[in-house]
Amino acid sequence: MLRLADGLGRGRGRLRFLDQFNPPPRARRKPDLTDWESRDFSAVWLGHATVLLRLAGKTILTDPVLSHRIGVGFGVMTVGPRRFVASALKAEELPKLDLILISHAHFDHLDRPTLARLRKSTPVITATKTRDLVRDLGFTNITELQWGECVRLGGISLTAGEVKHWGARTFHDTYRGYNGYVIEDNNRRVLYAGDTAYRRFGDLGAIDLAIFGIGAYDPYIAAHATPEQVWQMFEQVRGRWLLPMHHSTFRLSHEPMEEPMQRMLRAAGHARDRVIIRRIGDQWTAPD
Repeated sequence: MLRLADGLGRGRGRLRFLDQFNPPPRARRKPDLTDWESRDFSAVWLGHATVLLRLAGKTILTDPVLSHRIGVGFGVMTVGPRRFVASALKAEELPKLDLILISHAHFDHLDRPTLARLRKSTPVITATKTRDLVRDLGFTNITELQWGECVRLGGISLTAGEVKHWGARTFHDTYRGYNGYVIEDNNRRVLYAGDTAYRRFGDLGAIDLAIFGIGAYDPYIAAHATPEQVWQMFEQVRGRWLLPMHHSTFRLSHEPMEEPMQRMLRAAGHARDRVIIRRIGDQWTAPD
């Protein structure tokens, strides 16, 4: 049984042609990346937890999920949630990546069919004891980080931090880790929180850009924060800008699809202009 469960979580999607029928609607906004490599500090939300981040001359892609469906593979199809909105970019439209950043092994964050379509020479940073889910796809530069561990990549450093979640992919592999990350250069600090329920983040210091998940809280509040709790955590880290993600893409819980962003903006109140990206395909560049 354990071997079967593990095998169902390792599909590459090569035969799942039925997933291409009845595709989700296109994102209303198409990112314009014509000057991407000249940007100093910029972000694009592709959908769910997939963010394209530009920092210190590096391009980072978080939790890449571009597939129409996520879940286990059964021959010619994926059994699992279908996207409500397609990714704002296809794999072949992505710019050259300097890093793939993976927070944990859940299907909506570590999508092997998507990873199989990305350049295998790209470095991957992932949570402890998740390397095996990436290595057999052909990636050759994989670093696992535990909470508190740090690694440098060119002019940036990445530190794995504690979040309140869980890491098992198929419920049997409870040994797998789960991370948030602080990404920083000499001038900017980014918090990519991955999935987390409410916890205190006040020990991180000031954050320029905080990327928090705001959906899937009903009834899973033990693993995902509400929008109001996200605003509290954002204020704890003295965040300058907030990029909400993990909403409006897959139905993973009971709250209405539009509710997380509505509640997020209400929680922000008069400071709602600090909520920088609100729709799939939106892009943002830090002001000078």
